Amino acid sequence: MVERDSSLAGRTAVVTGAASGIGAACARRLADDGASVLLIDRDERVVDAAARLGGRGLVLDLTDTAALAALELDVDILVNNAGIQHVAPIEQFPPERFHEILTLMVEAPFLLVRAVLPGMYERGWGRLVHISSVHGMRASAYKSGYVAAKHATEGLSKTVALEGGPRGVTSNTVCPAYVRTPLVEGQIAAQAAAHQIPEADVVSQVMLTEPAIKRLIEPAEVAAAVSYLCSPDASFVNGSSLVLDGGWSAR
Repeated sequence: MVERDSSLAGRTAVVTGAASGIGAACARRLADDGASVLLIDRDERVVDAAARLGGRGLVLDLTDTAALAALELDVDILVNNAGIQHVAPIEQFPPERFHEILTLMVEAPFLLVRAVLPGMYERGWGRLVHISSVHGMRASAYKSGYVAAKHATEGLSKTVALEGGPRGVTSNTVCPAYVRTPLVEGQIAAQAAAHQIPEADVVSQVMLTEPAIKRLIEPAEVAAAVSYLCSPDASFVNGSSLVLDGGWSAR
């Protein structure tokens, strides 16, 4: 049995896209750090995932901005993680899909930040962590929606950092390269179609061409970075991008 930390004892945290992958790993790590967790996802499995952590699960489609705007959240920590992907050349990229990606990955985080900031300001303490990507700093062909959204994530986080810093609230991003998640597994098939190569070659010939470290990142590694940014040790880290890209952006 893993002994629970107490660095976040008494704190409450909400994690989006938490039914699986990075979100589930972040929720698990924050719970291990002592926080009470609320997991949000449109996937109904989020309820069971939350129960296993002694937390609460909320089934919610974050692209429903009207429902999101009416959501009342009073938490100490917000981890904006929910995301989707679509791979296609720009001239073939469905506008409605582009809109969906931007709604989920930019507008929804903005609305969530807007909802939690008043309580954080009142208490004089808050941690906002946004799961960005190496694609928040580097572009890749065929991912116009995702790259645009992640660049916007970086800008939103920095703006929140400037507004919230003087009031005890920090805002940072975590920028991984490809993480071993269901989302990436889905990308393998899409990339195979876009590049017209077998799926078996996608990881080695597409995903791992840029990083110096030739492997996928594990969700727990991303969760560890989130844990650090929420910890007392990171109290002066604000407006930063914690890059976990294996050397991709060093080029």
